[in-house]
Amino acid sequence: MKLQEALNIDIAEVNREIERLVTSDRDVPGGSPLATRILELIASGGKRLRPLMVIVGSRFGNKSIGRRTLQLAAAAEFIHAASLIHDDIIDDAKVRRGSPALHIKAGVISAVHIGNYMSARVIELLSKQARNKNRYVHDLSAVATAQLCIGEYQQMEHAYDYDITLEEYLEKSLNKTALLMATCLRAGALSAGSTEETADALYAFGESLGLAFQIQDDLLDFTQSSDTLGKPAGSDLRHGQVTLPVIYALQDPGLAPRIRRIGPGSSEADIEDALAAISGSDALARTEETCRRYLEQAADIAKQLSSYPAHADLMTLIHHFAGRDR
Repeated sequence: MKLQEALNIDIAEVNREIERLVTSDRDVPGGSPLATRILELIASGGKRLRPLMVIVGSRFGNKSIGRRTLQLAAAAEFIHAASLIHDDIIDDAKVRRGSPALHIKAGVISAVHIGNYMSARVIELLSKQARNKNRYVHDLSAVATAQLCIGEYQQMEHAYDYDITLEEYLEKSLNKTALLMATCLRAGALSAGSTEETADALYAFGESLGLAFQIQDDLLDFTQSSDTLGKPAGSDLRHGQVTLPVIYALQDPGLAPRIRRIGPGSSEADIEDALAAISGSDALARTEETCRRYLEQAADIAKQLSSYPAHADLMTLIHHFAGRDR
């Protein structure tokens, strides 16, 4: 069962609102290359996790889901999609979701402008909502304009940095992944009239869940095939991303030299050797255990919200994430 079905969310309604962000912009003519590329990108798939989290968060409020919540859900997906465009350019990734990445199809310059437009469009939308002095709108806008950029910069700064600490890795993962998920839950809750206390608990839940999600992504790069991933397996190490399995493997003195020799000009044989060394070590099992701890942390936070009927949705998210690598 798909996650949106388990959560009883009409994903088609969410997709229509995402498309409306493009089609309702009078400055972007329908059928223009900009509109066409963005609509193609939206239609290419994606889990819609961030919009789903906005809607789940809204179920902890005292209002029914309205247009404002759906707009926030659409904005969250726009933020995420724009970050993926820039991500692929920075990593020189050729494939996204099993198809050529946007900068491969449209060119780097066009892709940069499309990503910038999507970010700016979100800020424009959120600025209009912020006129009502809604704090949650400012929170989502801040993630769009600052934290994701910081996370991307941290990732670039630590490319091929085999001395990165666990704390630095977690900070980067928070900025790049977890904070947006946490903010989606919080923003959705506040948009539906929840209390600050409930929204804060949802934010903490989202941080733990988001870290588990990022750690799982790191793990899947070693355990899943290229066809399943929609991109080449082992892409993270090939692009110099020192993820949690690599950090753990580096703690083995016998493996560290085989990993540390990987750089921008490494041969395919050296990369495959390093990937095999990591996969054959206890690094993957340790990574799985770390992921489980964050999921357990999320479950403990969810218990604080057990009086809400929507508590069941939080458990659905946890169970979905727990089975994601299987």
